[in-house]
Formats: sequence, structure tokens, C-alpha cells
Amino acid sequence: MARKTVRSRRDLRERARRIRLLLLDVDGVLTDGRIIYGSAGLEVLAFHVRDGLALKSAQAAGITVGLLSGRKSEALARRAEELRLVEVHTGVEDKGGVYRHLLARYRLNDAEVAYMGDDLPDLPLLQRAGLAITVADAPVEVRRVAHLVTSLPGGRGAVREAVEWLLKSQGVWDRVCADFQSNRNS
Repeated sequence: MARKTVRSRRDLRERARRIRLLLLDVDGVLTDGRIIYGSAGLEVLAFHVRDGLALKSAQAAGITVGLLSGRKSEALARRAEELRLVEVHTGVEDKGGVYRHLLARYRLNDAEVAYMGDDLPDLPLLQRAGLAITVADAPVEVRRVAHLVTSLPGGRGAVREAVEWLLKSQGVWDRVCADFQSNRNS
């Protein structure tokens, strides 16, 4: 279960109930932060399958999911396509600008956004978002500003942990699980 910062459980659940947009950094959140280069420039990233299922579940529950990454990656593009993510922003130098654009596009305010990041460049969005989430292996400076710190490190199911907590807080987790059960029995 995710560790909570000093904020009350009630405050966290209130924040979670307002979330309509979930934005995630990629390296160190959806991956363990390692980049492996093979011969001929092949880039290898590892994604946890449960994180992918969590992102699909969030979308099924009506939450828009977006990725913000400072790097461009063919591996990430492929994974995002598999997950049918429509908001995939790679090679982003100004994450704040993309964030503001997405708020305007979806007519949201900061309180309706959850941002999950893992390192110092994520601090501005973590400080702005209504629900700031980070991974267990984030630097102390990042964990200090997060509303929610997962018990798992990036790339190891931390996104699943955070999304499951978010959907439970919104009261829709049981419905998501029931949908999987009914689809399996069809």
C-alpha cells in the first residue's frame, strides 16, 4: 500500500476524488530509469505489465491519461500506442507549457490533475498539481513535496499502486474489477 505523507487520509481522498487527468513522467516512473542501448542504437526500455493494465483501468474509469517525457523514444511510442493513450508528449523541454495546454484543452484546473514524477525536473508540476505522486526511490526533495509516495520503486508496479489507490479513493475500483470479471466470463 502506498505510504502517505503527513497529510491526512481524508485530505488525500478528497484530492483523489477530483482527479480527471493523470499525467506521468516516463523515465523513473513507468520505467526503472535505466536506458539500455544495444547495437546499432537500439534502445531498450522495460515497462511493467501491471502499470499498463492500471493505465487502461484509469481510462476505463473516465480518467484521461497522459505521458510527459523529456526524451523521444520509439519504445515509449510503441507502448503508448498499445495502451491507446492519446496524450503522449515526448521530447518536451517545457513540461509546464504542455501541462497548461492540457488544462486548457480539457477545461480543467490544477485540483483536477494528478501528476506522477520521480526527479527534480518534476518538482514544478508536482507542486502545481492537485495530487502529487512520486515513487519510493525518488530523491528526498521530491518525496517531500508529494502528497502520495508509493511503496514500490519506478518501473516496478508503482503506477499500478498509485492508480489502484486513486480508483479506490474515487469509489470505482470495484466496478473496474467487476468489468474484468464479466469480460472474462463472456
